[in-house]
Amino acid sequence: MRIELMNCRIDNLSMAETVETVGRFISGGGSHQHVVVNVDKMVKANRNPELLEIINSCDLINADGMPVVWAARFLGRPLKERVAGVDLFRALVERAAREGWRIYFLGARQEVVSRVVEVFCREFPNLQVCGWRDGYWKPEEEAQVVEEIRRSRPDILFVAISSPKKEQFLGQYAREMGIPFSMGVGGSFDVVAGRVRRAPLWMQKVGLEWFFRFLQEPKRMFRRYFVDDAAFLVLLWREWRKKKE
Repeated sequence: MRIELMNCRIDNLSMAETVETVGRFISGGGSHQHVVVNVDKMVKANRNPELLEIINSCDLINADGMPVVWAARFLGRPLKERVAGVDLFRALVERAAREGWRIYFLGARQEVVSRVVEVFCREFPNLQVCGWRDGYWKPEEEAQVVEEIRRSRPDILFVAISSPKKEQFLGQYAREMGIPFSMGVGGSFDVVAGRVRRAPLWMQKVGLEWFFRFLQEPKRMFRRYFVDDAAFLVLLWREWRKKKE
């Protein structure tokens, strides 16, 4: 079942149900795009109609971030659970190694994405990596990047470039590349490569993973978490008022 929260659509699925849905996408053919929504992305989507349209047109939309789960519960549209992008990323790589799905890794710096490939291939020896490249290319090189991925014929494309660039890239090219399942994974490459540490489990459970990230990169994350994302409270208040009317 799909709910709507602050103009963004979200599929009410557990992690296990999400992984099974991806399996059906891959076995069924066609091209499917995935996105996760968190506080930052919901704020950006409500300011950017193009981004909102891309998100809402995706075939699979998960809530990544406890504040989104709490907001849904507060507004009377409870979600089964948070489906964190980094956890789904790892779960799908593990499933791909079992099922023989071909994977392409796109994004981050070259040393980071190459490290991701190294880590996963060591952890999952049966994993079929059909290609990888960094996330830095010039506008005139974009067609070449798209063609390279298309020729690699992946079952899954993981994209680790910044928002809204990754949503726009997938929204424009996913079907042209003919990939059964495409997923933006944000900073997950940095986590797998060991460049960024995840918060302790207790902080994840109580919704403080964002604060742990802020402590690691305070200068970079201050504006995002304490200025830009404050607009989420305004969106929540408006949604609550609308519900009361």
